[in-house]
Parts: sequence; structure tokens; C-alpha cells
Amino acid sequence: MSERVLYLMICGAGPADQIDRMVKLAQADGWDVWCVATPSAIEHFLDLDALANLCGHPVRTGHQRTGQPALPKADAVVVAPATYNTINKWAAGIADTYVLTQLAELTGLGVPIVVLPFVNTALAANRVFLRSVDELRASGVTVLFGDGGFVPHPPRTGGQAMERYPWRAALDAVWTRSQR
Repeated sequence: MSERVLYLMICGAGPADQIDRMVKLAQADGWDVWCVATPSAIEHFLDLDALANLCGHPVRTGHQRTGQPALPKADAVVVAPATYNTINKWAAGIADTYVLTQLAELTGLGVPIVVLPFVNTALAANRVFLRSVDELRASGVTVLFGDGGFVPHPPRTGGQAMERYPWRAALDAVWTRSQR
């Protein structure tokens, strides 16, 4: 088992259907991947058993219950696919899901975090979203939005954009951040 622990925070957006790509890339880079998923990702996109088998750990879907082992200390975090909702709530300090609670805490601890959004051009043009991206960046979070990261797609074309989703860019960025 690797000594480097990567939390993969999974939100409910199209690329979550292909989260196995990210897990396999991260494992090939030597990360021990621990997945934490939002309710929307769980309900609409993920096969929790298959993902747990791939990672070798159960997918965390909520707060730790009695008798449930704690997550190991994270060396780094990737949030992918990061939704409009999660990015805006996180930047505003709202922690109404387990993923958001963890992100708030990990941000405060200074753990290296890389965010790979998945939003369309209409959502990306919203001033609230742009302020949220700026706020997260000001908090020390790397948001891969724009050239070199995720470039938004026109509304209702997300299925076509998934093949271009830059999983590798997130892993390269988290590696760079975790070496500082």
C-alpha cells in the first residue's frame, strides 16, 4: 500500500460515471485513493461496490459512524468532478454535506487541494461562480478552470465534453502541490 493518501472527492456530474479512470491514474502514480462522494454522485453516478473494490477501501458517503474506521490523514485532495453547487457552497463556507464538511476542514488545515470543475458555459459565466473560484484560489486551493484545466462546454453538451475531461491535469497539479 502506498504511503501517500489521496482523497478523491466525487460530486454528481457526468464525469463521475468515469471515475475509475481517475482512480487508476492516481494508483499508477503511487497514490492510495480514498473516495468520498456527495449524495448526488451516490444517487446518480457511482457503483459504490465496484469503486470500493477498485480502491480497496469502502467509499465514504457520510460522517463516521460508531465502529467505522476513520479515514487516514490525507496528503492531498482532488475534487473531481466539482460541480457548480459544490464550488459555490464551499467558497461560501456552507458545509451541509460530508464532502463539504471535509473540504472546509482540509482547506483550514492547509492540505493541498486541486479542484477540477465540470460546468457548462452558462454556469461558468455566472458572477457567483467566478467569485467562488477566486475565493477558493485566495484560500490556497488550486482550481483548474480555464486554459490548462477544465474549459466549460456549451449547455446540454456535457456528454461530448466528458471524453476531454482533464483527469491527468488534476493529478499533475496535486503532485506539484503536495511536493511543496
